[in-house]
Amino acid sequence: MRPIIVWFRQDLRVADHAALHAAASTGAPVIPVYVLDEGTPWAPGGASRWWLHYSLQALSRALRELGAPLVLRRGATRITLSRLAGEVDAAGVYWSRSYEPAFVEAESALQQDLARLGIEARRFAGVLLCEPEAVRTATGQPFKVFTPFSRAIQRLPQPRAPTPAPAGLAPWSAPLSSDELDDWDLLPRHPDWAHGLRSSWTPGAAGAAVRMQRFLDRALAEYPQQRDRPDLQGGSRCSPHLHFGELSPRQLWHAIEQARHEARNEKGALAFQRQLLWREFSYHLLSHAPQLPEQPLRADFANFSWRSDRTALQAWQQGRTGYPIVDAGMRELWHTGWMHNRVRMIVASFLVKHLLVHWSEGERWFWDTLVDADLANNATSWQWVAGSGTDAVPYFRIFNPVTQARRFDPHGSYVRRWVPELAKIPAEHLHAPWLAPGSTKDGIDYPAPIVDHAEARARALAAYQAQRRR
Repeated sequence: MRPIIVWFRQDLRVADHAALHAAASTGAPVIPVYVLDEGTPWAPGGASRWWLHYSLQALSRALRELGAPLVLRRGATRITLSRLAGEVDAAGVYWSRSYEPAFVEAESALQQDLARLGIEARRFAGVLLCEPEAVRTATGQPFKVFTPFSRAIQRLPQPRAPTPAPAGLAPWSAPLSSDELDDWDLLPRHPDWAHGLRSSWTPGAAGAAVRMQRFLDRALAEYPQQRDRPDLQGGSRCSPHLHFGELSPRQLWHAIEQARHEARNEKGALAFQRQLLWREFSYHLLSHAPQLPEQPLRADFANFSWRSDRTALQAWQQGRTGYPIVDAGMRELWHTGWMHNRVRMIVASFLVKHLLVHWSEGERWFWDTLVDADLANNATSWQWVAGSGTDAVPYFRIFNPVTQARRFDPHGSYVRRWVPELAKIPAEHLHAPWLAPGSTKDGIDYPAPIVDHAEARARALAAYQAQRRR
């Protein structure tokens, strides 16, 4: 019997996997395959490569237990899959739909290749709760503003319940070459900078399930009050598991729905589901504006007066700006590959508006250092902060890092954890240590602010107002 190839990408799980389920239901042998294509414009960054190694390791174990080992191939996606399909005389190639521009092109080209070979090509939903073309304005256009988008998507039927993993997979009996995962060199070695990632995360579907349940049990009830507090760990931290597809959005949505009804936790559930809809909105934008990661959605920002300041950029990247909340966030990012969402907004605003450095510099740094580096979310968020995206933050909204820190890290626990050289500074001076009495700062190796907030704010407002006049 001719086999079915199941092509894995950002769906590294066996449960609630429509393509895998459909392949298993045919009764044909199943060949799961992952292709490492490093020639795409947005190939995984360093932190994502680390996560990918362990996620593929976990997926490989799960598939082997079902009876069909994972095949690893390296090369251009279209060529590699077409060759594999011809090599095994496949009856079909099944996969979960992607919305990233490079993969959209690869899927289209692959479908053409398979059609010429007489091989069935089937593309399935599964990365999102709702396909982008299913959500439209009254005039049939894509949404550009989040609130009406969220209202429209909530008027649609509930996402269908997730499906369990197949009971088993028929194996392909003929010999089939596969790369060794260790040979892909996804893990950093010289130097090994991933010790913080290893102590912070457990990639794979099992780790995702534990992370989700921990959030449901411990944090969902207080989510509306605590989600903006980096010192309280009130978020779910499910974002990397969602990005790699170890946890499907439907699995998470229905787990939240169940908790909502069982515990009558209405406010927490609705607040968290709103964040899932922001993820949907980011993909909605990317699907209809594939230039999103490289170009401003608002054309009038094409000639904005950004500054080139490599020294300031490096200080930001290294967590040495002199603003404790900014530096805490950047150091958390470097150590764990993750950053609290409120702090992401603060550090992004600082780079773009205090330093007037182009948002793409921050986008690229996050892409390389985040374990949840997601093309749609990352690009949408940076353009939102910069004011160049749709439904963007107003140009005159410039976060004051001291005010933000005092509001969202009132006791300084977050700053003290990630900027330990300030641990002994009294709370009243912690978020603005340059204002502390001289004796309080004696012996502390911490930089002065690289820019004055009031001056930076005035400079940013002048630049944005000049852009608006143009």
